[in-house]
Amino acid sequence: MFRPYQKINRRKTRVINVGSVLVGGNNPISVQTMTNTLTTDIQSTRAQIDRAVSAGVDLVRVSVPDKESTEALKEITKHSKVPIIADIHFHYKRAIEAANNGASCLRINPGNIGSKERVKEVIKAAKDNNCSIRVGVNAGSLDRKILEKYSEPNPEALVESAKENIKILEDNDFYNFKISVKSSDIFMAIKAYELLANECDYPLHLGITEAGGKRTGSIKSSIGIGNLLLNGIGDTIRVSLSDDPVEEVKIGNEILKSLNLRERGVKIISCPSCARQGFQVIDTVKILEEKLSHIKTPVTLSIIGCVVNGPGEATMTNIGITGGGNDTHMIYIDGKKNNVVKNPPRENILNLDELPLPARDLFPMERYIPLPNQYKRLPLTNMVVIRGCPYFCSFCDQAGTGARRRSPQKVIEEIKDCVNKYGIKEISFWDDTMSYHKKWMREFLDLLIKENLDLVWSCYAAVN
Repeated sequence: MFRPYQKINRRKTRVINVGSVLVGGNNPISVQTMTNTLTTDIQSTRAQIDRAVSAGVDLVRVSVPDKESTEALKEITKHSKVPIIADIHFHYKRAIEAANNGASCLRINPGNIGSKERVKEVIKAAKDNNCSIRVGVNAGSLDRKILEKYSEPNPEALVESAKENIKILEDNDFYNFKISVKSSDIFMAIKAYELLANECDYPLHLGITEAGGKRTGSIKSSIGIGNLLLNGIGDTIRVSLSDDPVEEVKIGNEILKSLNLRERGVKIISCPSCARQGFQVIDTVKILEEKLSHIKTPVTLSIIGCVVNGPGEATMTNIGITGGGNDTHMIYIDGKKNNVVKNPPRENILNLDELPLPARDLFPMERYIPLPNQYKRLPLTNMVVIRGCPYFCSFCDQAGTGARRRSPQKVIEEIKDCVNKYGIKEISFWDDTMSYHKKWMREFLDLLIKENLDLVWSCYAAVN
């Protein structure tokens, strides 16, 4: 439930369809990207679209500069899980071919398509194929007459160009379209969209064109698109980056999530960390962002390094992690303290990334995570509990023949062999499955003591 100050009053617009996606009105604001593969390379283009879909894209635009590209659309649209928009410039035949070959929308400027008859042919193809149109006005490609009138690109010039193109479509009884008035200048784009929003009720596609690389482009897009969305303007967006289209989708989704305009996946609230942090906040956030990226269910997660703001933030999220003193941290569920976790001394934890590659293959364990309450550090010196049980531990046969039971002595020999080969000086392992094989475990520990290996060992196990 949003508070009154968190509510955005969206501009009332007509509703159009871009394939199966409804744009405008009260429909969700859609996220768009554009492929940067050769459209004629069908396999690469489809793969890029699939990755964008996994990241949460709603619409994908594909450039069709030639007939070979519009032919490729047949196969691309057939397999795409989201509607495909064909990007057209100047060649009216490409627009007709794209509409006939499965495109759900045509991105065109009717004014640069050619004669009225050519425009009519394009509109007929769009109508026949239930294909919408985006009037895409760009500050970098304004009509010469408009540039002469205004001397340079400016918000008024962009809006005038948009209105001229709108009239062409309306004169041909076509209304299934959206409009964009993009510029690489944030101020110009924002003003142009504000002016256009007062001139018509068609859905608006937002974007800061040619915004730059991932960092600068994300910042410029967040300012420009975010400003307009906060004021209720915008029905579909694209974050334009000189980067992987998947990054455009991720950032577009984050913009919408930040404004409570989209509920998808994990929304992380985290502190920048400081000397008060009880655990490594930055590392934790990086790991969780990657590990949780596949989740689509809306979840809010706060990761705060200390008790100054941690408990307060945790009351407003589904899951909260707050760092405490003495390596003791609090877990909150739906705003209430649920659990307390302790982490073992970090000096006893080996960074697997620093191991030689062959050794890493022998120790396929997850990165360090805080141990649950039932784990206790055993007061043993120079010892280790191998990850996994004697049946399914990290030293089992991984060549495809399945796990095989080894005696404690055999496992000791394998450890010694690994130590001798790779010069490992410190290892920390843990696994609760050892608690189910106590007899095996006791024998293993007795043998390990007798070996008196010159290593730093940490031993963690679930004990009953």
